Amino acid sequence: MNSQTIYRHRFLFSGTLPCLLLLASASLAGGFASAALGQAGAPAPKTASSDDSDGKAALVSPTSTPEERSNEAWTILTNAATDAKHPQTRIQALAAMGLMRSPRSGKMIADAMKDADLDVRTAAALAAGQTKDRNLTTPLRELLKDKEPQVVFVAAMTLWKMNDKSGEDILVGVVDGERAAGPTLMNGTKQKITRELHDPGAMTRMGATEGATLLLGPFGFGVGALEYIRKNGGDSSRVAAIEQIGEERTEPIHKELLSVLGDKDPTVRVAAAKALVDYRDKATSMAIYQQFADTKYPVRLTAAAAYLRTTGVPGPSVAAVAATATVKH
Repeated sequence: MNSQTIYRHRFLFSGTLPCLLLLASASLAGGFASAALGQAGAPAPKTASSDDSDGKAALVSPTSTPEERSNEAWTILTNAATDAKHPQTRIQALAAMGLMRSPRSGKMIADAMKDADLDVRTAAALAAGQTKDRNLTTPLRELLKDKEPQVVFVAAMTLWKMNDKSGEDILVGVVDGERAAGPTLMNGTKQKITRELHDPGAMTRMGATEGATLLLGPFGFGVGALEYIRKNGGDSSRVAAIEQIGEERTEPIHKELLSVLGDKDPTVRVAAAKALVDYRDKATSMAIYQQFADTKYPVRLTAAAAYLRTTGVPGPSVAAVAATATVKH
C-alpha cells in the first residue's frame, strides 16, 4: 500500500464513531446560515466573583502598559498550562496556545507532551498541529513511543498532516486492520498496540479523538469540551456563524465581532476573540484585553492568546501551511 492510498483511506475506521460525536461535530462546524450573531451593544463580560468555578480572573487596568498587558497574557496561559491539579485546565490552555506560534508557547506545548495525563498529552499533539510549527515535529516524533495508543495515533496523524511520515507504519496498521503491527510501531508496547488496532472499542476512542480535532478550541477537545459547552449553554450555530463571517476582513464585520465580545454566551465570546486574532489595531487589542477579567477560564485563555496575536505574536498562516506542504521527508 503506497502513501497516497494510506492518506486517502486514513479515516476508514471512522465509521465506528458514536452518533453523538458526529452530530456534535456537525453542529459545531455548520448551521451558521440559520443563526444571528447577537445584538449590538451587548453587556460587558462578567467579572470574577467569590464563587467563580473557573479560577481567579485577572484585574484589568486602563492605565496598564503594553508590556504589562503582554506579561499578564503570558501569566494567564502559563498558570493554566502548569495547573497540576486540573488536567482540563491544562487542556484548555493548550487549545488556546494552538492559536499562536512562538518559542515560548512552543516550549509549553512540547513540555505538555510529557504530561502524566493521557488527554493532556493528546491535547498537546493536537495543539502542535494547530500551530503549524515545524519546530514541534521533533517532540511529536517522541510521542510515537508513548505507552498509550491514543497518543501514538494522534501524534502520527498530526505528523502526517505536517507532511512528516514518521508515523506512517502506525497509520498503515489502522487502515489495514488485518495486518499485524510492525516491529517499529512502538518500543516495548507492540502487543498492546496490536490488540487495540483490532479492538472496536479502542478504535472508536481513537477515532473520536481524531474527530475531536474539529472541536479543538478553548474548551479542550472531545467529550470534555462538549460537556463544558453543554453546561455553559453554548449556542453552536452562533459560534459557527462567527467562524464563517470572521473570514471576511471588513469593517462592518470587525465591529460586529467587537460587539459580541460582551455576549452572555461564553462560547460566543470565545469565538469572537478567536476571529479577531489577525487585527492589529489598538482598539481591538484593548477590547480583547478586557476579556482577561472574564469569569470563564476558556474565555480568559483565548483572550490571552488572541491579545498576543493582535500585538504581534505570529500564529498559523496560509504561508506557513503552504511551506509545510512543500517540505519533503
